[in-house]
Amino acid sequence: MMIIRAKFFSQIRRPVVLALAGLALAATTAGAQPAKKGPSPAQGAKAGAEIVEADVSSRAIAVTSGFTGKEIIVFGSIYNGRQGAADAGYYDVVVVVEGIPAPLVLRRKSNVAGLWMNTTSVNFDLVPSFYALSSTAPLDKIAAPEVFEDQGIGFDHIRITPRHAVPEAEMKLYREALIRLKKNDKVYVQNQSGVTFIGRSLFRSSVMLPANIPVGLLQARVYLFRKGALLSTYTAQLQLEREGLERWLHDLAKKNSFLYGLLAILTAVAAGLLASEVTRRRPS
Repeated sequence: MMIIRAKFFSQIRRPVVLALAGLALAATTAGAQPAKKGPSPAQGAKAGAEIVEADVSSRAIAVTSGFTGKEIIVFGSIYNGRQGAADAGYYDVVVVVEGIPAPLVLRRKSNVAGLWMNTTSVNFDLVPSFYALSSTAPLDKIAAPEVFEDQGIGFDHIRITPRHAVPEAEMKLYREALIRLKKNDKVYVQNQSGVTFIGRSLFRSSVMLPANIPVGLLQARVYLFRKGALLSTYTAQLQLEREGLERWLHDLAKKNSFLYGLLAILTAVAAGLLASEVTRRRPS
């Protein structure tokens, strides 16, 4: 767990002033530094303000050809916490692990002369590639919808940006379809009791990264609530990186697509010849 230490004075040339500054520092409560991201910079400077700090169990995850998914732990603590016991319910914590937004095309099928065909489509510039939400309680019991809308928390408030203007009613249908498809692929998940306190100010949440998660940067955002008010936020990052054969094939496809295609054809031909030879030698 990270311990943030605030520096309350800069280098002073005169020894007398330096001694006085040292006495003032000793009399000041250490660690009162604002969270990385919060409602306002002034809040963290208030004496005794609750501030959430967090981290992830793995900062870098290797994605190889045998990658089947990985569980990560998001953990943290509340500085200046006032909760008396782990089960007191004094605070609520929401954890969001989100992948870097990427372009996406969503197509809508319609029945045309008895055949289901793609008839309309919407291009989205920014759609989170992965979205996992965990919380100490259902969101509607933590804060008002306006708070979650402002922070982009929850499936109803995910930042999804269409490339062109879309009517509100149609956009709602596309949003619902997009989230449903992402849920089916297990890259959009929600656990409304996934954050637990293991001490007066310590909490943890387990998040499963599926095997089909897109490779890239992930952000773990932690939100601290009390009686419907957002007190503090914190952001940590982790990176999914290709390694081994997975990385070699990816780099080959990106840098030398002709050689990659030729290799794929030769591999398919070799597999076909091997299967034919095995079948031919099998006794009848």
